[in-house]
Amino acid sequence: MENPVFPKGFLWGSATAAHQVEGLNYNSDSWVEEHTIGSPYVEPSGDGIDHYHRYREDIRLLKELGLNSYRFSIEWARIEPEEGFFSNAAINHYRDVLLACHENKLTPIVTLFHFTSPRWLMRYGGWDSNKTPYFFARYCEMVIKELGDLIPFAATINELNLPVNLRNLLENAKLVPPVGIEKSTWKTPEWKKESARTLGIESKDYTSFFMASSPEQVEILKQAHQQGRAAIKKTSPGTKVGVTLALPNVQSVPGGEEVAKKVWYTYFRQFLEMIDGDDFFGVQNYTREQYGADGRLEPPADAILTQMGYENDPTALSNVIREVAKDISIPIIITEHGIATANDKERIDFILKGLSGLKDCILDGIDVRGYMYWSAFDNFEWMMGYSKTFGIIEVDRTTMKRIPKESAFVLGEISSSNG
Repeated sequence: MENPVFPKGFLWGSATAAHQVEGLNYNSDSWVEEHTIGSPYVEPSGDGIDHYHRYREDIRLLKELGLNSYRFSIEWARIEPEEGFFSNAAINHYRDVLLACHENKLTPIVTLFHFTSPRWLMRYGGWDSNKTPYFFARYCEMVIKELGDLIPFAATINELNLPVNLRNLLENAKLVPPVGIEKSTWKTPEWKKESARTLGIESKDYTSFFMASSPEQVEILKQAHQQGRAAIKKTSPGTKVGVTLALPNVQSVPGGEEVAKKVWYTYFRQFLEMIDGDDFFGVQNYTREQYGADGRLEPPADAILTQMGYENDPTALSNVIREVAKDISIPIIITEHGIATANDKERIDFILKGLSGLKDCILDGIDVRGYMYWSAFDNFEWMMGYSKTFGIIEVDRTTMKRIPKESAFVLGEISSSNG
């Protein structure tokens, strides 16, 4: 009998990002940074987990586990490796990825931009250039023109708010800068200058996505989403378009209420006008953040921390859903929710507790249409390399053998029974 809570057609799946799984993304800015002397990347992405060649095997495995959806990204640096040149080979590759999803009855949720930019974009100033929204919309239009009939859901930019989130963390806590930016001066460090030289530009003109946190740069990100959405809807009116934001559960202790309110505005509410006209909203949640009068607080002494160093708090998901639902009326899809841990029982507990809260949100009338666990595979976690294990599927990177964890079967069972 069908579960009465989760609606018919609820999307149960997991997610990946091209640069983190495909391998050899050498036309991207991130590839340059990974190979720069002095870079904080502990290791380069290299061959990834070879998803670029093993996607059919991987998609079939997700289907066999019982999932009904797969969120992945199309890599701009592959589609447009040089400004104005669009690769038919890359477009045909992603066409076959989409066909593999449909053949295996997995609903594809496609992200058009997941952190990595083409090298050539940096020569225009990257995400500090007023030309970038145009370039991004042109890329979106090309992809959707070729593949739109196979894409039911498209997210323009993954975690569009992440640069401002990172800046907020630096300004509100004693943290190691996550993108190599010197906190005291916000100057570009030597390794970034060297990356800029490799790209053939001055360091002052080098703004990767992670660095785009000034008000002017955030406005460029907003315009990129809006122009990208317009290009997608014009080309494929039936494709549902949205954006995803990284949204920790922002909490306060007595005295920190105003600080937390400002942080939530920075993370979410400043983007409300931007998403007016979207078809869905992607929530991405991993943990909570607590604020006092003087800024962000460290996790409690007895808190269980993930491999990423933040608090394991699966209840944060439902709290964020409820906060978001106060301001939007469009459907919500949980496009990422996950935990980095070597203990798969901890992962199972995280998933089940998160879904329990999600179920209560739906029972209270909040329109949630899907849940994508991050991530499908243990993969490249940016500057931290391959040591952080989010995946429900382990990958032996010597043989590239895929080894499903117990959490993969648990999530597959939930999907098969719709809750």
